[in-house]
Amino acid sequence: MSDITWGLWELLLKGVWITVQLTVYSAALAAVAAFGIGLARTHRRWIVRFLSGAYFEIFRGTSALILMFWMFFVLPMGFGWQLAPMWAAVLTLGLTYGAYGSEVVRGAIAAVPPGQREAGVALSFSPAQTLRKIVLPQAWPGMVPPFNNLLIELLKGTALVSILGVGDIAFGASLVRNATAQSAPVYTIILVMYFVLAFALTRGMRAVERHAKAGIGQAPAGRSRLRPATGPTVTGAAAPAEGEAR
Repeated sequence: MSDITWGLWELLLKGVWITVQLTVYSAALAAVAAFGIGLARTHRRWIVRFLSGAYFEIFRGTSALILMFWMFFVLPMGFGWQLAPMWAAVLTLGLTYGAYGSEVVRGAIAAVPPGQREAGVALSFSPAQTLRKIVLPQAWPGMVPPFNNLLIELLKGTALVSILGVGDIAFGASLVRNATAQSAPVYTIILVMYFVLAFALTRGMRAVERHAKAGIGQAPAGRSRLRPATGPTVTGAAAPAEGEAR
C-alpha cells in the first residue's frame, strides 16, 4: 500500500462524502414516497388504491440499474429533461426504495387493531386526525426495523451510481485500483468503509426505535424483563397456584 499516494486516498475520502450525500438525499425522497404511497394504498377510494398499487408494482418489478440508465439517457430524449448523473441516481434510488418502503407503511398501518380507529370515531375525530393522532403513533415503532434494513440496502445500492461516473466510494476505488494495480487491498478497504457506514446507520436507527417505543409506552427490547411490573394489582382475581397451567 506504500505506492498509494495521498491524492489517491483523497479520492476514496471524497467518495465517502458523495456516498453519504446520495444516501441522505435518496432516503429523504424514499421516505416521502413510502408514506405517500403507503397511505394511498389504504385509501377508501379504489382509484387511489389502484394508482398507488401500480406505482408499487412498477418500481418494485423493475431493475434499479436499468431504471437509472432510463432516467439518465431516455428521459432527456423523450421529455427534454436532462438530469445530472447524481440527481438521476437519487431519483432512481429514492423512487425504487420508496416503493419497498410503502409496503412497510401499509403493513404497519394494517396491523393497528380496528378498535383503535373506532376510538377515533368515538372521539369525533376526522379520518385525518385519527390517522395522525392514533394510528400512525402506534404503527411507527413497527416501521422502524424494516426501514433500517431498507436504509442499509439503499446505502449499498448507491454503488450502482459509479456506472454513471458519479464519484462515490466504488468509483474512487476503481480509479485507485487502476492507478495502483492492487485489487485486494483497495476493495478490502471499501468493504470496511461500507461496513462502518452501515453500522453507524444501524445504531442511529436503533436510537430512533427506542424513542418511538418510549413514545407509546413500550419498553425497549431486552429491558422488559429487567424491571417488574409496578402497575396496580387487579382485585378479585386470585393468582394461579404453583404448578397450575398458565
